[in-house]
Parts: sequence; structure tokens; C-alpha cells
Amino acid sequence: MVPLANGQYFAALDVPAQKVNRMVTEMTVRGDSVLLYMPAAGSRYAARFDAAKRELIGVWTQGGVKSPLRLRYAPMPSLSGPGTRLAPPYREEEVAFDNAVSRLNFSGTLTVPPGTGPFSAVVLVSDLGAQDRDGTVGNYRMMGALADYLTRRGVVVLRYDDRGVGQSGGSTATATTAMRVSDVQGAINFLRSRLEVNIARIGVVGHGEGANVALLAAGQPLPPAFVVSLAGYGLTGEQTLLQQLLMQQRAQKLEPAAMQAAYERRRTMYSIIRLTNPAQARAIVSNMLRQDQPGLDAQAIQKAASQLLTPWQRSFLAFDPLEDLNEVRCPVLLLSGTADEVAPAELHQVALEKELKSFNRQTVAKRLPGVNHLFQPAKSEWTLMNGELSPLFSPVAQETIRQWLVDLDKPSKVLFSK
Repeated sequence: MVPLANGQYFAALDVPAQKVNRMVTEMTVRGDSVLLYMPAAGSRYAARFDAAKRELIGVWTQGGVKSPLRLRYAPMPSLSGPGTRLAPPYREEEVAFDNAVSRLNFSGTLTVPPGTGPFSAVVLVSDLGAQDRDGTVGNYRMMGALADYLTRRGVVVLRYDDRGVGQSGGSTATATTAMRVSDVQGAINFLRSRLEVNIARIGVVGHGEGANVALLAAGQPLPPAFVVSLAGYGLTGEQTLLQQLLMQQRAQKLEPAAMQAAYERRRTMYSIIRLTNPAQARAIVSNMLRQDQPGLDAQAIQKAASQLLTPWQRSFLAFDPLEDLNEVRCPVLLLSGTADEVAPAELHQVALEKELKSFNRQTVAKRLPGVNHLFQPAKSEWTLMNGELSPLFSPVAQETIRQWLVDLDKPSKVLFSK
């Protein structure tokens, strides 16, 4: 049981002997009275909290049978470093796979549920930029959290370091969105070689640009069985980056005239990058940066220009995520949050949904209230750890993904049971 910032509690039930992991538990506290209700098990526990002994004393009720039960508090084992944690109730394996097209090797983590399988499986694909296998942003590990959640519910998960990160080869700066598709295909082929995996039930879960990569992979030969798009982009790359610039300017509360001038300046720069050869673009962009920021020295100007002129940048500016969606035939779940300011659902998800649903009846789209681009819920729902707010992956988003996977294959729903 973990106190939340809104005064409520998050609770979950683990019974390792019965392979029960993080079963949803509703918790009600009134004074020293505590009521725990587990809908999935049809069970409830009514107890009194003894603060002096730090224990709950009450009655467990299940299937009409009542049993006295005493629960004592036990502290979590001490963790000595930022990379240490309790052993999870599943198998973790450091793995490597190759992309035969690009002749690159990738490092990653494979998590396998207990049991013999074969299990359904997913590949996790990150958003823009060079990211590690956990999608680490500060103390938040988006991909690591999702991998843990899905594996506890019977799904094999492969997550890997992006190009140029960790032990993975290549460079993110030189990898276009289309090139990343072959990385995903290499990951899928690796899963097809594993005995624990049901080769007919391998999907891809992508975030941001990773969602677009997943959809592109679904339009290729030997596609994944399904795709989950987490805040995928529905506008062109140029429109996406310009819209993000506007959001940044609004957050800085710039004057409308200054915002418009900066917007037009950046749009002109992007057009030059797209439409001229690299040498010409570098000269013009460097000159524009020098005029915009006269205080920067020549070395800083060249560095800034280089960041704007990477092969990925040139490719992404021209990228149209709707162009090849008519090749996608597998089931697709489109998820976005209403608090997403990086890829607002009303712009991006609406475009993806309209295009996909025009020819793919297996497309489901949902917007999650209060969820941001990193799929974090509102801060009032974050956990309190050592007196500080700790971000978490939206439980509603996780459950939405799990339930959609259940609905895909009802006969195999035991693989995704709570």
C-alpha cells in the first residue's frame, strides 16, 4: 500500500504461491478501519489497524468463507544503489540481436513470465532521440515500467537500447525513421527464434516516433500480429517540430509577435534543410543562427547547425506518417493522453485514427484523461516515496493495453490475466 499525493492510497495484492501479481485492490480507510476489496478474486479484507504494533487484524472473506487474518508490516529490503531493486517474479535475460540490413548488433533485455509458454510477446520501441532500453528520463523509466507490467501478466517483452546507446551499434543521429523499421524487424525475428514465444502473437508497442516505426513495420512483409501506438505522430515531421516549438514558446509566455517571428524563422530554416543539398543548407543555416544569436562563437554555431542537419533531422522533416498506413492490416490500438503537449491528440491521434479507420476495421482509438506524453497520470496520482513525488506509468493506460490484448484473443486470455 502506497500513499498518493491526493490523500488516497494505491494498493495491490501479490501472492507468489498462486502466481498472483499486483492484483487491483480497492482500499478504503476510515480512522483505524481498513477495507481492502479485490474484485478479480471476489475477496475482501475488513480489518483494524493497530498503530503501535503496525499490523492489521481482521477477517478475510472469499466465496462465502470467512477466515481470521493478521497482516504484519515488514520493511522492504534495503537497496544500496540506484540500479538495484527487488528480484521480479519473472526471468530477465540480457540478450543481443542483429539487424542484417544495417549490419548492426543491438543489446537489450528479454523478460519472460514464469511457466513454459508459449507466450504472446511484444517489442518496445522508443520515441525521438537516443534512448536506453528503459526509456529513462530522470528517475522515470517508461519502457522499463511497461515491460514489468506486461511481463507480470504473461507477456514476453523485448526492450533494447537505441542505436549508439549502451552496447547497441550505429548512431541515432544517422538513423532515419524508415531505417528504424529494420531494427524492429530484427527484434521481431529474434523473438520468433525463442521457444517461449508464440510466433503468431508477436506485436510491437511504440511510443511517439516509435509508434510510427511500429506502424511502418506493420505494412512490411512478415508484419507483427498487432501494434499499440502510444502518442504516435499524425502530422508530418516538419509540422510536428513546428507545433512543438509553439508549445515551448507558449510555456515561456512570449509575446505573440515574437512567437510568430520565431515560428516563421524556424519554418524557413526547415524548408532550407529539406529542399537544399547538405553543403548549401549548412552555410545558410549557420548564417541564420549567427544572426539570431550573435553572442554565440563560431564553434557553438557549427555545433548547433550540425544538430539541425543530421540525416535523421532531414528525413524526419519530410516524413509523412499517413503515407503508407493503407498497408497496415493488423489490429491497432491508438492511445493518447489529454494532457499531451508534445503530440496533442486532437492533432496527431485524430489524423492517425481517421486514416487507419478508413480501411482497417481493427483500429481502436482511446484518449486517457490527464495523461501526458510520457504516459504519466496527473501529479495528484503519483506515489510518495520518502516524502517526494515519484512519477509512474499511468495505471489506466497499462490496464487499457492489457484489456485490449485480452480482447484480441479471447481463447488465450489466461496469458493476460490479472
